[in-house]
Amino acid sequence: MTTLLILVPLIGLILVNLPFKNARRTTFWYAVMLSLMQAYIVLTSDKIIWEGHFDPIEEYFKFNLKADNLTLVMLLSIGIVAFCALMVAKHMIKDEGDLANFSNLIIIILAGMNGVVMTTDVFTLYIFLEITAVTSFIMIAFFRDKDALEGSFKYIVLSAVATVLLLASIALVFMVSGGTSFEAINRAVHANNENLILTAALALFTAGLLIKGGLVPFHGWLPDAYSSAPAPASVILAGIVTKTTGIYSLIRIVNNVFGFSGSIKNILLFVGIITIFVGALAALGQKDFKRMLAYSSISQVGYIVISLGTGTELGLIGAMFHLFNHSIFKAQLFVNSAAVEKQAGTRDLDKMGGFSKKMPFTGLTSLIACLSTAGIPPLAGFWSKLIIIVALWNSGHPVFAGAAVLASVITLGYFLVLQRKAFFGKLAEGYEQLCEAEFGLILPAIILTLITVAVGLLFPLLSNNTLIPMSHIF
Repeated sequence: MTTLLILVPLIGLILVNLPFKNARRTTFWYAVMLSLMQAYIVLTSDKIIWEGHFDPIEEYFKFNLKADNLTLVMLLSIGIVAFCALMVAKHMIKDEGDLANFSNLIIIILAGMNGVVMTTDVFTLYIFLEITAVTSFIMIAFFRDKDALEGSFKYIVLSAVATVLLLASIALVFMVSGGTSFEAINRAVHANNENLILTAALALFTAGLLIKGGLVPFHGWLPDAYSSAPAPASVILAGIVTKTTGIYSLIRIVNNVFGFSGSIKNILLFVGIITIFVGALAALGQKDFKRMLAYSSISQVGYIVISLGTGTELGLIGAMFHLFNHSIFKAQLFVNSAAVEKQAGTRDLDKMGGFSKKMPFTGLTSLIACLSTAGIPPLAGFWSKLIIIVALWNSGHPVFAGAAVLASVITLGYFLVLQRKAFFGKLAEGYEQLCEAEFGLILPAIILTLITVAVGLLFPLLSNNTLIPMSHIF
């Protein structure tokens, strides 16, 4: 099953691009089918299929793949966000050829992210990270306008630095462990406690992944990339790509390969708290809808990293739970921004006002996503932030716990500013003929809103059946 989640998209990619009638239209619907099937397979799968080794394809194609509960959470998130990005693309990209090309990119990035979350080998991880990164560059610069090319170029430059760091780290661990599998490196770490080469390798790998995840001080590329990318590209980049390539990979490498040392925990805590406040304070001063969401994304990723920095089971659960929640509500907010941009023709918050009167579904779903991001009960974001704060407190970091609460107040502040400027109050002049976005743009927002609300309301059930079993991974 694991291998099929990579091979089926890639084989299908070739088939749907063969020169036959309606090939372009087929590409889009094939991408939609892949995303929906992935989500369905995860939700209905028997864990025995994933945890065992029953996969005849692996006799011929060996990718060093494995799926556990943690992986399944990521595969589900990838499927959901990819579907929403495709729905936005369908209604934002009018040219059939461009839509087919964008759908091809979604298929490639789907296979790349699936490889990232399932691999158990650092070199294979690097390969899938690069597949995902190169596809992201193309997505950002898809329409080749000036701002998009600039945003893509910044991403390429910093990603190239990350590539050098990752390859140097892989070379160092190979010198000591004689292999690149997670298991081989982990054995070497335990056999060579406090080895300087392995310590340097961990530092290099961590720095590379922090760049991929857009954390402070490596966040310079992210606001430009998110805001200048086409709307559907922003949805998938902000919703899942940077979380997969940077944050999820960091969780795997630290927890399953190198382990938690005192120094790595302190670094994660420090980087996490700085990222939270830099992102939140920067978001306060933004007038562009998408740039505010981009800086908010930086801040929320900081919560995931600071939770990981506790090095505790509860902290790891909080990190993964918030990663899932963030992929949902951040994708939803970028879907909302796409609807506003398409209907109103602007992203400037100072030119908006009272849009909820004309766009009630977009306004309501945006409000729910904002409240979830700020950690307002009983929405999903409240529970993941609560777990993070409790994990910080229980691990002996009350100052960080208090800072996390304060940052949530700042988050609520800038999102209330966004809601007031865009959706509340008197309708802005010149928008009397404004109307709600078409159903294709409302549908993904409603789906993501229902997930946010359902996860929040059903948290007691999820905590027993999903989050607690997840703890056995760590």
